[in-house]
Amino acid sequence: MARARVHNFHVSLDGYGAGETITLEKPIGEAQGLFAPFDGRFIDGVGGVDAPITLDRALTTTWGQGIGAEIMGRGKFGPQTGAWTDDEWRGWWGDEPPFRTPVVVLTHHRRDPLHFDNGTSFHFLDATPEEALARAVELAGGLDVRIGGGPTTIRQFLAADLVDFLHLVTVPLTLGAGVSLWEGLAGVEDRFTVESVTSPSGLTHQFWNRVTSG
Repeated sequence: MARARVHNFHVSLDGYGAGETITLEKPIGEAQGLFAPFDGRFIDGVGGVDAPITLDRALTTTWGQGIGAEIMGRGKFGPQTGAWTDDEWRGWWGDEPPFRTPVVVLTHHRRDPLHFDNGTSFHFLDATPEEALARAVELAGGLDVRIGGGPTTIRQFLAADLVDFLHLVTVPLTLGAGVSLWEGLAGVEDRFTVESVTSPSGLTHQFWNRVTSG
């Protein structure tokens, strides 16, 4: 059975996963420090980058393993809000988005799908978390579905009890403001077993696995 998984989601010590305002120059607002420990080259695995193999890099390599589709919020796809007025916008990633799978983008505004030569496709959907997950499972071809973010999207799927696995990376900094991952989710940890490890870089990796009955 396909699982819904969250991977490599970075959060501050005070629980924020993004800044309050997204712009073209600042894709996660005033929260760029969340990704300072990385240079963005860990996605393809420890063997495919020109960098040392560290604990942090090794732990991030499960991002794409067994994943057949992703779900993301509109803010992860781009800074626009409201009706689509610039159909030339194809995401932050240029002509080679890193996903290489179908991606469901949650939005209240209709847009035709986008397809890329490397296997990535974006499907724009106005749907509840349950409906979006059902569509992503169809697109995933029997593999798992990654809930890609941002924090509002992950929070909605946690609130709906649809997340089977969560890899959370706590970064040793405080933001003071932003978009909270945990707002309204008191007691959510009771649904999971949680393991954690802190790397020499100061990042704390937590692995939340849903508690299964029986």
